[in-house]
Amino acid sequence: MTNIVILDSKPLNPGDMSFGSLKKLGNVTVYKECPNDIEEIIKRAKDAEILLICYTKITRDIIEKLPKLKYIGVLSTGYDSIDLEAARNNGIVVTNVPAYGTDAVAQFGLALLLELTTRVGHHDGEVRKGRWKKEGFWYFGDFPLIELVGKTIGIMGLGKIGLAAAKIYKAMGMEVIAYNRSENEEAKAFVKYVTKDEIFEKSDIIDLHLPLNDQTKDIINEDSISKMKDGVIIINTARGGLIDEDALMAGLDSGKIYGAALDVNKTEPINDDNPMLAYDNIIITPHMAWGPVETRQRLLEIAIDNIRAFEAGKAKNVVN
Repeated sequence: MTNIVILDSKPLNPGDMSFGSLKKLGNVTVYKECPNDIEEIIKRAKDAEILLICYTKITRDIIEKLPKLKYIGVLSTGYDSIDLEAARNNGIVVTNVPAYGTDAVAQFGLALLLELTTRVGHHDGEVRKGRWKKEGFWYFGDFPLIELVGKTIGIMGLGKIGLAAAKIYKAMGMEVIAYNRSENEEAKAFVKYVTKDEIFEKSDIIDLHLPLNDQTKDIINEDSISKMKDGVIIINTARGGLIDEDALMAGLDSGKIYGAALDVNKTEPINDDNPMLAYDNIIITPHMAWGPVETRQRLLEIAIDNIRAFEAGKAKNVVN
């Protein structure tokens, strides 16, 4: 039977799912977490013909020391942790799992926006501390409440997730504009396509759904922020590398940016000394938008289907 190794299962399955369907495909070895030590990774994967990873970085050095390896399945949409050229040169197929979390990520982006504009969590905490009673009034608020109806939201990256988000925002009475390399006929019914600069200049809120590449790295930077409306809000559920963090903090310090809500960070997990952690107008969550059990189950099912297709000689969702 095929030897299948999962190097870092914990993000996908912290204990609330079964790998039973995967085990029907071969001998499956599951490691919850993977060490940073390259030699230990090689030791764990040395007999693998199929290697599944959530976040472990698979470098050329690792690939070249795994002669039995035929296939790497990335248990996510992003695959920047894999040296694709090294995999290709060694005859290894690399696949990803696209579109498994479309609705969950769009939903989470809305949750971030609502938290930043209403601060429900903060005020719930203050009430539980007894502050409402101490204040002596029927209402108190530490942050301004922001009404979203009529606001213009600019979506950067109108793929499947961006489009799902656009539908939600439109239903809430917001004006939706979008920047994307290509245009979607379905989206044109309720989204206005604009240039990148128009997103910066016209948006009250900017919602990032771009892939991370040389063209999009630090797309939110000192120059782009200078073009934005005063008091703009920035939401990022895509990739941390889309934002120049120093420029973001400078924009917050100046008041140019009202607030930011980030589910992703350039370094994950975020470092304890990251100065963004000191800002009360930055909401930071631990890359969890993809986390509903329904979403993770869908991811696993697609990953299993990818393996079946590969073994049938009809590989799909290949990224190299």
